[in-house]
Amino acid sequence: MPSFVYKGRDSQGVLVQGTIESIDSSNVASQLSSLNITPIEIKAQSAKTATKEVNFNLFKEKISTLDVMLFSRQMYTLLKAGIPIMNALNGLQASTQNKAFSLVIGNVRESLAGGRELSVALAQHPSVFSSFYVSMVRVGESTGLLDSVFFRLFEHIEFERFMRDQIKAALRYPTFVVIAMAVAIVVVNLFVIPAFAKVFQSFGVELPLMTRGLLAFSGFMQAFWPYLLALIVGAVFLFRSYTATSIGRYNWDGFKLKIPIAGKIVHKATMARFARSFALSSKSGVPITNGLKLVAQTADNDYVGSRIDQMREGVERGESILRTATNSGVFNPIVLQMIAVGEESGSLDDLMEEIADMYQRDVEYEIKTLGAQIEPILIVFLGVMVLILALGIFLPIWDLGNVALHKG
Repeated sequence: MPSFVYKGRDSQGVLVQGTIESIDSSNVASQLSSLNITPIEIKAQSAKTATKEVNFNLFKEKISTLDVMLFSRQMYTLLKAGIPIMNALNGLQASTQNKAFSLVIGNVRESLAGGRELSVALAQHPSVFSSFYVSMVRVGESTGLLDSVFFRLFEHIEFERFMRDQIKAALRYPTFVVIAMAVAIVVVNLFVIPAFAKVFQSFGVELPLMTRGLLAFSGFMQAFWPYLLALIVGAVFLFRSYTATSIGRYNWDGFKLKIPIAGKIVHKATMARFARSFALSSKSGVPITNGLKLVAQTADNDYVGSRIDQMREGVERGESILRTATNSGVFNPIVLQMIAVGEESGSLDDLMEEIADMYQRDVEYEIKTLGAQIEPILIVFLGVMVLILALGIFLPIWDLGNVALHKG
């Protein structure tokens, strides 16, 4: 994804600048606007500068979501204990094991010393603190509940990590099986069948159709395997290039939700993250339209993110959340009923948390039973493959044996 260098002014008129990875400059402008930063200049980072940064980052310690999660928990503990925020940041900077994150905390502390708000200081590091994170901190500053917001952010990041790991676990097993089968097919066609082909040639008889098909396919792979390998590499490159575009990523994210067995797990996990994020923003006092905008930007699926954006547009037009959620087409009837009850009773944030818990339990159950769901498909596929190999290899031997018996 391309990087953009920006300059802007925050709500107090202070000049801020930094780098954001985004699809295009208009998306960068919308992200800055959500952070209450008025952009002055946005320009694409040159390829030469980006290459230098990439080479430098190869030797630079990465800042993970775990670092941000622990930072949030520690900030909650220190602020709740009554420790001034400057002292808290000073202590965290000295105690953190990640040197790159220690530098970020130091920059945040320097910005605070310069008179900026904490949310503005965090917004200068968009690669570390998301727009959702910064917006929650801004709400905490305005309401005087900064410690509570940090604790909610800790729980939110912990939940995000859990759901992301669940999705990876759901896709890991079928991916491994498909790769193993592909390797097995390549080994059989390049090494096993050619060995039998020499034996079949010595028979001097017409081979069965199944055997001729296997030999032809094996011969094709032997003759053109460099081109097939280049074709696979090219297909992977084209796929990555396509999914790097906005329309490609949108279509791929939509397709992932329709993948048999694994698709429903990805869908439920994405919905759980949406419900939890929306509940957090609602409980923190963020207006519904702003909350939906933030959740759409932080969604890990562009297809679902666009549906959430449609919900926001519907709410801005005066439609109810229930109607916009129904039109989005991503919620099941039970969830829609819970949204209707929550909207009518004024406890939508609590019911959203219940929806997130429900989806989370479903995801955990689906992953536990994933092996049982995939095994029948794998057994059938392996059975067909073994049957084809057995018939193709043993039919000539069987025919030759019958001919020998008749001659005898």
